[in-house]
Amino acid sequence: MQGDAPRAGRGGRLSSPPWSRARPPTARCCSPNCASRYERSTPASSSSGGIFDLPGLERRAGELSEQAASPDLWNDPERAQAVTRENSRLTATIASWRRQREGVDEAQVYLELAQEGDPDALTELRAKVDAVAQSMDALELQQLLGGEHDAGNAIIEIHPGAGGLEAQDWAEMLLRMYLRWAERRGFKAELLELQPGEGAGVKSATISLEGPYAFGYAKAESGVHRLVRISPFDANARRQTSFASVLVLPDIEEDIEISIRDEDLRVDTYRSSGAGGQHVNKTDSAVRLTHLPTGIVVACQNERSQHKNKAMAMKILKARLYELEQRKQEEKMAAMTKGKTDIGFGHQIRSYVLHPYRMVKDLRTATEVGNADAVLDGDLDPFIDAWLRAQLAAGAPATA
Repeated sequence: MQGDAPRAGRGGRLSSPPWSRARPPTARCCSPNCASRYERSTPASSSSGGIFDLPGLERRAGELSEQAASPDLWNDPERAQAVTRENSRLTATIASWRRQREGVDEAQVYLELAQEGDPDALTELRAKVDAVAQSMDALELQQLLGGEHDAGNAIIEIHPGAGGLEAQDWAEMLLRMYLRWAERRGFKAELLELQPGEGAGVKSATISLEGPYAFGYAKAESGVHRLVRISPFDANARRQTSFASVLVLPDIEEDIEISIRDEDLRVDTYRSSGAGGQHVNKTDSAVRLTHLPTGIVVACQNERSQHKNKAMAMKILKARLYELEQRKQEEKMAAMTKGKTDIGFGHQIRSYVLHPYRMVKDLRTATEVGNADAVLDGDLDPFIDAWLRAQLAAGAPATA
C-alpha cells in the first residue's frame, strides 16, 4: 500500500498527480536588523533554559549508557530493550539541539559578514535563520510532548463511514496519506491489517508507526475526516461527501511487570483448620498476606509447611496484582477511545475539499492549507503542530 501506483479517476481522485512537498511559508529575515533580533534570542537555547534541560538530559543519557555497557543488562531482555530505546531517543534529541546550536553559530558568522557589506552573506543568513527557526520550533514542540505514551510508538486504525465505494475509497486515500506522512517523519510504518473493499478502497486498515514520539504526534489525527469531491464512481460526475474515522492508540507493551516490595506486604501466620495430619493446629503453618497499597488479602493453609503456604500465597497475590494492572490498562484504553463518535456530519475534525475549490481545513484550530494535494501526500505537520500547540496553550494535556 505504500507504493504510488497510478490510479485513473476524476474529480480529485488521487491519480499520480505531481505531489508537492511544499511547506507553508515561514517568516523571512530580510535585513541584518532582523537577524540581530534572532541573535539576541539565542542565549536561552545555549543555557538550556525553559522547558529544555540539556544538562539533565545529558546526565540521564550518561546513566543509560553506563547501564547499556553493563554485561548483566541482557540477562533481562525486556529491561535491556527499554534502556536501549530511551538512550537512543535521548541521544538523538541531544544531537538535534547541538545541531541547532551550530546553526545559530553559523548564522552569527553570516550576520557579521553581512554587516561588513557582503551581499552573498545576507542571502545565506536569511536561509540559515529560517532553517534554524523551523527546526527549533519542531524540537520545542517535541519537548512539550509529555504524555505517558507520547514518546512511544503508535497504532492507527482507519474505518470508512457509510457510503459504500465512496467511503471505502476515501479510507484508502487516508491510508496512503498516513503512510506518506510516516515516510516524511522518518517513522517505520507497517501494515498490520487490511480488509479490501468490494470494488474499490478498503473496509478497514491498521498500521503501526515506530519512531520517537510517534504517538505524541499521530494522536492529533484521531477523529472523523470528511472529503468533498466529484465522485469518480458517478457517471453523472456529481459532487459527493464521504467520511472515514481515524483512531490512534499507543503501542503499549503487553508484558506487565509485578514487583512486590517487602515494606508493602504484611505477613500473618495462624494455625490451620480442618484435617491435616498430626501437626494440625499445633504449628502456625497457615499464611495470610496483605498487600498494603491495594488492600488485597490472600491466604493459604493447604500445605503443612509455612514456607510452602507462603510461596503459594505469593503466587496468588501476584496473579491478583497482575489482574488489577491489566484492568487498569483496559480502563486507560477505554478512556482513550471514549471520544470516538459517529462517522458522519457534525463529528468531523477536518474537511478536505477538492471541489468546487481546493482546501483542507482543520475545524479544531481553523488551520487552513490551500495545497490539498500536498496534504493528501502526507504534509500533515501544519495541522498537527497547530493542534498540539492549541492544547498546550489551553493548559490541557495534549490527549486525543
